[in-house]
Amino acid sequence: MCLDSLSCPQRAVFHCLVEGIVKGEHLYSRVGFYFSLCVSPQRGSDELLSGSMYNSPSSGLSSISDTTSNGSDSKKLRVEDRVGDAPPSRVLHIRKLPNDVSETEIIALGLPFGKVTNILTLKGKNQAFLELSTEEAAMTMVNYYSAVTPHVRSMPVYIQYSNHKELKTDNSNQKMLLFALHVIQMVSSLLVTDLQSGGTLASGSNSSDGCGTPSSPVLRIIIDNMFYPVTLDVLLLKIFSKFGTVMKIITFTKNNQFQALLQYNDPNSAQQAKVALDGQNIYNACCTLRIDYSKLVNLNVKYNNDKSRDYTRPELPAGDGQPPALDPSVVAALGKDSGSLLGALSPLSAAAAAAAAAGRVALSGHSGASGVLLVSNLNEEMVTPHSLFTLFGVYGDVQRVKILFNKKDSALIQMADMNQAQLAMSHLNGQKMYSKIIRVTMSKHQTVQLPRDGLDDQGLTKDFTNSPLHRFKKPGSKNFQNIFPPSATLHLSNIPQDITEEDLRVLFSNSGGTVKAFKFFQDHKMALIQMTTIEEAIQCLIDLHNYNMGNNHHLKVSFSKSTI
Repeated sequence: MCLDSLSCPQRAVFHCLVEGIVKGEHLYSRVGFYFSLCVSPQRGSDELLSGSMYNSPSSGLSSISDTTSNGSDSKKLRVEDRVGDAPPSRVLHIRKLPNDVSETEIIALGLPFGKVTNILTLKGKNQAFLELSTEEAAMTMVNYYSAVTPHVRSMPVYIQYSNHKELKTDNSNQKMLLFALHVIQMVSSLLVTDLQSGGTLASGSNSSDGCGTPSSPVLRIIIDNMFYPVTLDVLLLKIFSKFGTVMKIITFTKNNQFQALLQYNDPNSAQQAKVALDGQNIYNACCTLRIDYSKLVNLNVKYNNDKSRDYTRPELPAGDGQPPALDPSVVAALGKDSGSLLGALSPLSAAAAAAAAAGRVALSGHSGASGVLLVSNLNEEMVTPHSLFTLFGVYGDVQRVKILFNKKDSALIQMADMNQAQLAMSHLNGQKMYSKIIRVTMSKHQTVQLPRDGLDDQGLTKDFTNSPLHRFKKPGSKNFQNIFPPSATLHLSNIPQDITEEDLRVLFSNSGGTVKAFKFFQDHKMALIQMTTIEEAIQCLIDLHNYNMGNNHHLKVSFSKSTI
C-alpha cells in the first residue's frame, strides 16, 4: 500500500497508529480508540439471522462432541455444542461473546490466520460475524479452534462457519473500518520485519510489572547469561505453553542477545506467563528470562523452521532453515538441572516437540488434560478397534479404543499420556484412512471406560493395556528415535532370511496398493518399501504390522523419513 495513494483521513489514521506505537502505546489501545471514534458498532439486524440455521433449534450448531456415551453404550447419543453442517465459508459465526467485547478483540481472533476483511457485531445477542479474505484462512481458523478453545476475556467462545458467503453492510463508516483493518495488519507486519532486521521501532516495553489489564498477546523475550543453547522448541514445549496456547513464535539475535517474540491466543495468557516467568532461570544459574509486552498485535511469520513457527499455518515453507528435533545437548542439560524451570524430557516428549516444531500442532499446557483422543469421519464399514490400535500405536502406546455405539464413524482412543496423544494428533489429523480423511482432536474424557460386565457392545471397545505390541514400553528402545509422520515409504524389520524382495512386493501389493520401489539393507533383516501414496502406505501398515512371516518372525512396519 502506497501512502501517496491514500486520502487525507486515511493518511491520518495510518500516522495515528504508527505514532502511538512509537510513543509506547500498544497497538490494541490505539485501534480500540480509533474504532470507538470512527466506527460505530455494527450491531446488525435480525434480518441477517432470520431464516438461517442459527435460529433453528434442530439445526445442529456444531461438530460432534465427545460427550457421547462413554460409559454405557446403551445410552442415547448425547451431543453438546454440536457444530452445524454449514459448508466452509470465509464468513465465520462467533457465539457466546462477553457483553462488553470490543471489535478489536474479535478481530484479534482472526488476525493470526490471515487478512480480516469485515466484521459485524450483534451486541444484544453476544454474537459476531467475522469475514476473512479467503475460505482457506477461515478453514484454518475453524480447524485450529476446534482443537483449542478460544477465549475472550477468559470466557470460552465458539466459532463455526456461517451460511453467508460474504458480509454485506451498509454502514457509512464501513469503508473506514475496512481501511483500519488493512492498516492494522500492515503495521503489524512492518513492525515485525523492522524488529527482526535490528530496528528499534517496537523495542520498548508496554508494561514492566505485569500488573493491571493485559494489553498484548505478544511477549518480547530476552535471554541473559545464556550458557546453554535455548531453542524455539524449549521455549514452547516446557515453559510458555504451560500458561496458554502458543500460536506463533519468532526468534532472532539482536545486540548479541538471543531474543524471541511469542504470541499467545489471548492477552491474559501473556500476562500470566510474564508474571510467572520474568526473571526466572531456564537452567540452573543461567539462561535468565527477561520478559516485556510487545507493542505488536500479531506476528507475521513467513517460515516454519528453526527460527520461527506459525502453529496456525502448517503449510508454510521451511525457507532457509529446517525444523530440527530437540537438541541432544539441551536434553542432557534438562536432565541435570532439576532446580530450573525445566525437568528431564522423556523421549516421547522430545518427539512431541519435534512434531510441534514441524508446525503440525500447538502444544497446549492446560493442566488436567487427558491422553484421550476423539477421532471422527472414520469409515464405519471398515474401521475396527484393532486397526486404530495399530495406526495410532505408531506414535504411542494405545491403552483402550472405543468405537461409539450410536455414531460408528467416531471413536475414542486412550493413549498412555498427554504427550503421546498430542504426538498422534499432530501426525494423523487430516490423513486418509480407508478412503476417508480422518479428524483427530483432544477429547474431554479423562479415560475410555470399558463396557459393564455382561453388556455386549458388539466388539466396539477393546482394552490393549497389556498388549505385547506396544512399541514404546521398553526404556531406551530404538523406536523412540524413529517416529516420523505418515509417508509413502515404509521401514520393514524382523524379516526372515529366506524372504525375497519378490515375496515382500507380492505381500504388500495384495494389501491393495502398488509397490513403487524397494530396497534391502545389507543384512536383509530390514528393508524400505515405497508405495504410490501415503494412503496406501497407511493401509499396508495397518494390515501387515506384526504379520506372521513364518518361524515366529513377525514383520515390523513403521513410517520412514527416507525415499528410495
